[in-house]
Amino acid sequence: MSEYYIYLRKSRKDREAEANGQGETLARHQKTLLALADSMGVKVSKIYKEVVSGESIESRPEIKRLLHDIEDGRCTGVFVMEVERLARGDTKDQGIIAEAFKYSDTKIITPIKTYDPNDEYDEEYFEFGLFMSRREYKTINRRIQRGRIASVEEGKFISSVAPYGYKKVKIRNGKGYTLEIDPERADIVRMIYEWYTRGIPGDDGYYRTMGATAICRKLDEMHIKPMVNDTWSKASVSDILKNPVYIGKIRWSYRKEIKKIVDGKVKKIRPDSHDDYILVNGLHPAIISEEMFEAAKAKAEANKKTPIKLGTKLQNPLTGIIYCNICGKTMTRLAPTSKTPYAALKCSNRYCKNVSSPLYLVERKMIQFLEDWLESYDLKAKSYDELFTSDLELSVKKNAIQSEYNELSTIKEQLENAYNLVEKGIYTPELFIERSQTLNSLIREKEQIIEKLEEEYHSALLEQKSREEFVPKVRKVVETYWEVQDMQSRNQMLKEIIQKITYTKEKPNTRGDRENANFTLNIFPKIPIKLPMS
Repeated sequence: MSEYYIYLRKSRKDREAEANGQGETLARHQKTLLALADSMGVKVSKIYKEVVSGESIESRPEIKRLLHDIEDGRCTGVFVMEVERLARGDTKDQGIIAEAFKYSDTKIITPIKTYDPNDEYDEEYFEFGLFMSRREYKTINRRIQRGRIASVEEGKFISSVAPYGYKKVKIRNGKGYTLEIDPERADIVRMIYEWYTRGIPGDDGYYRTMGATAICRKLDEMHIKPMVNDTWSKASVSDILKNPVYIGKIRWSYRKEIKKIVDGKVKKIRPDSHDDYILVNGLHPAIISEEMFEAAKAKAEANKKTPIKLGTKLQNPLTGIIYCNICGKTMTRLAPTSKTPYAALKCSNRYCKNVSSPLYLVERKMIQFLEDWLESYDLKAKSYDELFTSDLELSVKKNAIQSEYNELSTIKEQLENAYNLVEKGIYTPELFIERSQTLNSLIREKEQIIEKLEEEYHSALLEQKSREEFVPKVRKVVETYWEVQDMQSRNQMLKEIIQKITYTKEKPNTRGDRENANFTLNIFPKIPIKLPMS
């Protein structure tokens, strides 16, 4: 018994027509093809509606189902609006479709022409139609991509969904879209960055920074919902912390789709790109400062977890922290052996002459350095208290800066008035030159004073931050380090206070002299200012 099928699929032009109010495309096409079948006196037994937009056969479930169903040879013909609807993929896809219709002896019936794949001329015409369809697709796609890139370079927002904290709006008196701040959600974005970079105050008054997972839990506890789901995920928080849209930038092609052959099949992946992408100033306002964005970026880089095998635990507490001072490579952990019954620290560069040392000895010297630093700090605390700026002094400095700005504004107004007076003929040119020189000199003087005051103010802020946040963190590490047995926890504790350590050892220990720490450590704390280190 002969069977006839209908295959329906929208083109890009159809979607544009629907947007202009010309009705639902598939319904119109179905009606047309059913009428064609009726006029031919045949009955349609199956209708395939392709609702997804996919370039390849793999991404189109209905065309796969159709090809499977015509394999048994029972289908006499497939009704379609145009042969191009069947395939706009690559040559391989077009070949698969052409062979499926040819070997199953299935005709392709369109309102204009019926194609018999076993007829030599029809086959050539059919293949030529698919080829031209593919060529047209590529041309259209190139034009669209060029248009998108041009819009991005103009600072427009071209993605379909606005990021959390923004609303997508039409550009006034122009083409395209941009973003405007959603005040309520923008405050949530600011809070996420604040928690991640500065933290939240604990019971002891000191700030505790939060990771992406902890931020998720905190937002859920506060009954703050993300854009789509009911609860926050680590990925959504991490995306917010990495997205430069929040500092007023537009980023495009950061995660390009790349095709790879895996086990004989084409797989699509979207890896993060770090150089081949567009980053421009957007037309939209920023939600956070560039300083805070960079702080979040620096923390994320510092807290990158070292890849370890599934089911194993981190064994080296100095992973990602300690580096060879000779060649710059990372120092790695050597597991204990029968000859050396202790873990050792060794340069990962096999050609480097840096000599290894017992890991516990390196840890001991590092903690001793921190203990000495704290002792020195405590001894000088009283005298140092006088050097630290109090909250009252900070307030006075800030008011002084504002006062200078006010005076600068007054002088600039006087200069503007001088221009007006000379234009009105009240000032002679000679008097104007004399007056403007005096005012410009005062302006330069005020700007120098403001620059110095602002430098002192920001330096004082860094001092205060160091005293309130850094010192307690160092004290906690010193007091609890040896009690913590989990190496991952030790690693995270150290990354909170140490930027990096460099290691140098020129000569190996002699027999029986293993406890001699004859190596040099250069320790670079994550400290905003220079405090007493000896």
